Amino acid sequence: MTTEEKAAKIIEDIRGQTGTNPIRMFKALTKNDYINIHGPEHHILDGACLLMAYHNAGGKIDIDEALKKILYEGLRMPGAMCGLWGICGAITSIGAALAIIDGTGPLSADGTWGNHMAFTSSAIGELGKINGPRCCKRDAMIAFKHGIEYVNQHYGVQLEYENQTCEFSSQNQQCIKDRCPFYNN
Repeated sequence: MTTEEKAAKIIEDIRGQTGTNPIRMFKALTKNDYINIHGPEHHILDGACLLMAYHNAGGKIDIDEALKKILYEGLRMPGAMCGLWGICGAITSIGAALAIIDGTGPLSADGTWGNHMAFTSSAIGELGKINGPRCCKRDAMIAFKHGIEYVNQHYGVQLEYENQTCEFSSQNQQCIKDRCPFYNN
C-alpha cells in the first residue's frame, strides 16, 4: 500500500473507534497490517486518534472536517523527519490536531500559537533526553502523554490516560530497551 492508501484506511478505521482514550485507539489500529512499526502513517494516525477521542469526549469539532484536515496535514509531513529535520512526526501530528481543534494558523494571536509551541517543546524535550534511534511507537506514547495533558488542561473535556508498557519492542530491530520509559522487559 502507498502512504496515501494507508492514510485513507486510517481515516476510515478511526471513525469506528469509541471511547476517550486515544492510546487505546492507537493500539487497536496498529494491529492492522497496514501500520508499520515505523513510518509516515504515524503522522496521520496519532493526530486522528487524538481528534476522535476529543470528539468522543464531547469536544466541539466537526469530526469529518477535522479528519480531512489531519489527513491533509499528515501527508505533507515527510518520513524520517525526526532524524532529518529534528522534529518528531508523532508530536507534529498531535500538534496539528491541536491546531485543528483551535483553528490556529501562522498568524494566530489568541494564545493558541504559543500554547501549541509549548506543547511541542515539552514533548520534544522528553524525546531529546531519551535520545535515538527513532521508534515511532515510543515517540507516539510520549506525544500522547503530553497531548492528553494539554487537552485536559485547555478544552473542558477529559481524555483518558494510563501508564503504558510497550507491546512493540520485539518488532523493533533498533529498540533501545531499558532506555525507553515504556520498555517491558
